[in-house]
Amino acid sequence: MAYTAADVKNLRDRTGAGMMDCKKALDETGGDIEQAVDALRARGLAAAAKKSSRTAAEGLVGVAVSGNTGVAVEVNSETDFVAKNDQFQDFVRKATQVALAQGTEDVETLRGSAYPDGGTVGEKLTNNVATIGENQQLRRIKSVTVTNGLVVPYMHNAAAPNLGKIGVLVALESEAGADVLEPLGKQIAMHIAAAFPLALNAAGLDQDMIERERKIAAEKAGESGKPAEVQAKMVDGAIAKFAKDNALLSQVFVMDNKTPVAQVVEAAGKAAGTKIVLADYVRFQLGEGIEKEVSDFAAEVAAAAGLG
Repeated sequence: MAYTAADVKNLRDRTGAGMMDCKKALDETGGDIEQAVDALRARGLAAAAKKSSRTAAEGLVGVAVSGNTGVAVEVNSETDFVAKNDQFQDFVRKATQVALAQGTEDVETLRGSAYPDGGTVGEKLTNNVATIGENQQLRRIKSVTVTNGLVVPYMHNAAAPNLGKIGVLVALESEAGADVLEPLGKQIAMHIAAAFPLALNAAGLDQDMIERERKIAAEKAGESGKPAEVQAKMVDGAIAKFAKDNALLSQVFVMDNKTPVAQVVEAAGKAAGTKIVLADYVRFQLGEGIEKEVSDFAAEVAAAAGLG
């Protein structure tokens, strides 16, 4: 057996499939979790896996905006207790401001940048690890800029101003004033936080992800027993739906549950008497894509005692 009981539990948590189905999928894939997820989805035994289901790390996301530029920074810690620590929050806030001032999206560049209280950002982080007593790390940085318009920040589940678990930036290009762009940007940011788009438009979706979805759709279509040309249309339809559901501009706006986001932006521009373009966005969810090991203390004791 190339997998453990913890792998079966992980697969069940991610897919909602039954234990025996999970074990069978892991048997077939030699214990490869990702392949097992795909196998279960192809059989219709699992819901579409989303990155958010793998969110497991702690810490904070910080957002900051100045002029026509905004930046989001994620700093991880081992426990949620540290995220509530004033020292840690102050570091994330100031590190985000430094990233904004430096105009960098490179973590190592940020680590080497001057920290407001002296030394470098990296040195301050090392000091925090020593004084707080828990591992912390700068994980990622992303910025957006508009030529003429507004960058609107939004923090979902805020732990403090501009600090929290889901940070969003919305870049709107337009001649419209802030009185129009700010409320529109906030509504779109709230949609982004809730709907988790994977790209601005279909062309921006990761091609490896598209191919993975295509293989799953092809396997499902193959099991239908329908003619090859019908199967091909089924696959194309599945990919079109995936793109529509995961590209921001084609997603149905969560505020009314019927209008595509692109049309919401277009209507706002017509109402304002000037064109508005949703040019870019950032969505950072704390721990997104990080697998966090969950310790099963009872199982560890049993294993140590030779009972597992």
